[in-house]
Amino acid sequence: MSANGQQRSTRTARLARKLTVAGTGAAVLALPLIGATSASAATPAAPTTATTVAKAATYPDNLDGWIRESLAILKQNGIPGTYHGIHRNIMRESSGNPLAINNWDINARKGTPSKGLLQVIDPTFRAYHVAGTSWDPYDPVANITAACNYAADRYGSIDNVFGAY
Repeated sequence: MSANGQQRSTRTARLARKLTVAGTGAAVLALPLIGATSASAATPAAPTTATTVAKAATYPDNLDGWIRESLAILKQNGIPGTYHGIHRNIMRESSGNPLAINNWDINARKGTPSKGLLQVIDPTFRAYHVAGTSWDPYDPVANITAACNYAADRYGSIDNVFGAY
């Protein structure tokens, strides 16, 4: 596993341990820690993914860091979006809870609940996944990046998605 993959597995494990939801009525799904083993002893190949620049920087493991890391990846891939637009939509969709899951809307009733910071359903996450990010829809950076890619395709930018300004 790459150092970045190890970091994301560690991030997911920390989130699962320290995140609690009290009195919000939101259902939270416990995540299996897939791939949480140590990195391979083999020397990894030079990074060629979309996260080359993002890997060069260290981001805090919090909402601000996740947004900033996603913005670096978005910039590398020519996907528009601003900190304000991403933050505004996250606060509306999940209140900043990366493990949020919506088990009551129409998507959930059809068997595909919305997940993560920006409440993305699995088919949309897979279709708009950005290379170099985790395939875990609960991974904060992967969720933000895929959602922004979707919003860019559908609305021109995450900044154009309806919400309080």
